[in-house]
Amino acid sequence: MSSSDIFIGETIGTAVLILLGGGVCAAATLKSSKARNAGWVAITFGWGFAVLTGAYISAPLSGAHLNPAVTLGLAIEGGTEWSDVPLYMGSQMLGAIIGAALVYVTYLGQFQAHLTDAEIVGSGKVDSSAPGPVLGVFSTGPEIRNTVQNMATEIIATAVLVLAILTQGLNDGGHGLGILGVLITSFVVVGIGLSLGGPTGYAINPARDLGPRITHALLPLPNKGGSDWGYAWIPVVGPLVGAALGAGLYKLAFV
Repeated sequence: MSSSDIFIGETIGTAVLILLGGGVCAAATLKSSKARNAGWVAITFGWGFAVLTGAYISAPLSGAHLNPAVTLGLAIEGGTEWSDVPLYMGSQMLGAIIGAALVYVTYLGQFQAHLTDAEIVGSGKVDSSAPGPVLGVFSTGPEIRNTVQNMATEIIATAVLVLAILTQGLNDGGHGLGILGVLITSFVVVGIGLSLGGPTGYAINPARDLGPRITHALLPLPNKGGSDWGYAWIPVVGPLVGAALGAGLYKLAFV
């Protein structure tokens, strides 16, 4: 596949992934949303369908990695050229930033209503040094802040994801997910969210977390609070380590 195919496929696919995934978080979180308080099951299935949609769109062009951790795992496995890794990861980051901006546009009225509500303004939740009241729409955060546990959770969850992808035989000569593989991987993501997402919100994708976090930091939202940069390295490093471990286990046990 050409460099332009990788760039277009990964940028568009990741943008759609974040638009739909961030969209379900916004729908379940923001005031004046019809889906407010829809709950964790709705969010996990929303993210699974987001993966399904983004992957189907991008698979013909780039192989539908949509995730720097998946790209790293496929490179370690040998199906993706290392020379293509920076382009994959850069395109995924760009797509994630664009997708998060589209969530903002789609839910603009709800963001404004939520962040100007007396409950938010007068609650003491708005603190530029702390996670903001709508940060969860854009990026992940732990329920209990414990660096070792939070890192371990992201490593384990991402290792499961990458191992599941590789053992499906989805890496077709570097072309990524097959048609059935896209569906199976989407259900794997739902399963990870339901089973392992409780502690940290299961980033399992550095671009999915860092790109929207950057968007949150840049958006002109009133009373948006901080972007929690002190935690931001964990959903980047943890998934990359998990991907390396998952790919290593695959090569050790299945090759």
